[in-house]
Amino acid sequence: MLNQQESDTVPDESLAVIGPRLKSWREKRSMTLAELSAATGISSSTLSRLEAGKRAPNLELVVPIARALRLELDDIVPRKAPDPRVARTTTRTGETSYETLSAHSSPVQTYKVTLPAKPAGVTESPDPKVHDGQEWLYVLSGRLRLVLGEQDITLGPGEAAEFDTRIPHWMSAAGAGPAEFLSIFSKEGKRIHLRARPAGRER
Repeated sequence: MLNQQESDTVPDESLAVIGPRLKSWREKRSMTLAELSAATGISSSTLSRLEAGKRAPNLELVVPIARALRLELDDIVPRKAPDPRVARTTTRTGETSYETLSAHSSPVQTYKVTLPAKPAGVTESPDPKVHDGQEWLYVLSGRLRLVLGEQDITLGPGEAAEFDTRIPHWMSAAGAGPAEFLSIFSKEGKRIHLRARPAGRER
């Protein structure tokens, strides 16, 4: 419920949309203007003008109405949109780098992953891992070798793959250069893949 301390935080620029929102909530609660008037002590005519935008809302009106409708402040006052930009960090595990493309609180974690090029003539032996979750990837540049169970696949730019990470899997760059791809996986996958401290932060 609203309290006086919360009501003092309502920004003036938000008041113009409160009337229509209160009307919407009153109708959702199946209350008539007369019933809301009886619950708040505010006349039906004042409530009607407020809902129609013909009466400038103020906190003395909004607070008792919100309480009568069992609303929180966020239900009637539009929230200020947070900065959507993601604070980018780069984490390295060995020579592999992971650049964050999603917020830490996101239910899925998105990274731009860069796998280093392999020295000419060197053949790397796969070391598959398993963990709970699902992984989706999209190759941006280079060639990506994906060993998934008994399959050994090479993906090029523009190709995508999705798989259950409970199947043993392993990835490396294939060809002469590094492989760069987008990877989306659950937080469980994050704990498995990222086992190093951030190497740097970009603004």
